[in-house]
Amino acid sequence: MPAYLYQHIYYLIITLLTIFIVNKYPSTFLRFKYHNSSYIGQAYLLAIFFILFIGFRPISGKYFVDMSAYNFVYQQNFGARFWFEKDTDNFIFDNLILWMASEKISIDFFFLFISLIYFGCMIWACHKLFPRDSLLAFLMYLGAFSTYSFGTNGIKAGAAASLFLVALGYYKNNKIITILFLLLSFGFHHSMKAPIIAFIIAHFYRNPKYYFYGWLFCLLLAATHVTVFMRFFSGFTDDHGAGYLQTGTEDTVLNVSGFRPDFILYSAIPILIGYYLINKRIFASKTYQFLWCIYTLTNCVFLLCTYGTFINRIAYLSWLMLPFILLFPFVNIIWSKQQANYLRYVVFGHLGFTLFMYYFYYLI
Repeated sequence: MPAYLYQHIYYLIITLLTIFIVNKYPSTFLRFKYHNSSYIGQAYLLAIFFILFIGFRPISGKYFVDMSAYNFVYQQNFGARFWFEKDTDNFIFDNLILWMASEKISIDFFFLFISLIYFGCMIWACHKLFPRDSLLAFLMYLGAFSTYSFGTNGIKAGAAASLFLVALGYYKNNKIITILFLLLSFGFHHSMKAPIIAFIIAHFYRNPKYYFYGWLFCLLLAATHVTVFMRFFSGFTDDHGAGYLQTGTEDTVLNVSGFRPDFILYSAIPILIGYYLINKRIFASKTYQFLWCIYTLTNCVFLLCTYGTFINRIAYLSWLMLPFILLFPFVNIIWSKQQANYLRYVVFGHLGFTLFMYYFYYLI
């Protein structure tokens, strides 16, 4: 299939499936009376489809950007003797690609394997966090603003993010698996130290009031063009990542910079909804409060760096949790008679934002 068709087919499939599933979805009240295992099976079948669909995409620097760089590294080390690289920021991913290349494993299998990690861990986390609603959660995650781009372009960060989601899914019941996946996530991409640090802070302290006030303060700093923190956070990245936080770099297909009200609004909606529900004691879930605190704290990093270039990659450190934070209160507890309608508004509004950004905003 030509590379230019992938994004269009991806969103066409997700849009049609979302409309079909949401319109036939049982009401909030009925779903709490049974466990629909068929939805879980359908969710895993859908994950297998996208693993293969994205994993076997053609190598294209024009449409998948970073893919050509990974291919260049792979071919340069194809059949070469493997040495474990200790002096690297992403010690698992970087050594994985070098080892697979040294073993003369096909580059197609490498991209398929990364796709397996990306979508496989994604559906795994959906199953753990949304046992009754795995299919809907997975569809909503597939339709998120950054899911496609980090499955085809920033695949190293995307795979790390999915590993982090599995850690979130096991937090409540198995701390050992949680720690293991946090370490795997960091090993795939060093930028995951930001959500991991937020994870640790939220584990010990999660008063939502102070998280919310801290987020408002960071929003004020962003609105008043305070950029001093960008230099601080550049120390958390390698030389390539530090370039994301510098202003005035050359324009590229991925150059997304400056104060972005659309990105801030997209980020703010789950924070505002969550704070309202938690503060009004409408939705008292320790898991949700924990996830909300991690997301809010990590999103502060995005606000403090919002004038850098490639800010979408910084924002992704919090956006990787956004679909879960947005969906969680609408499917895990009954708190309103209108909740089924609210759920539809949230799902279609979330997907609508993504479609608008891809097919209208960047064409203007």
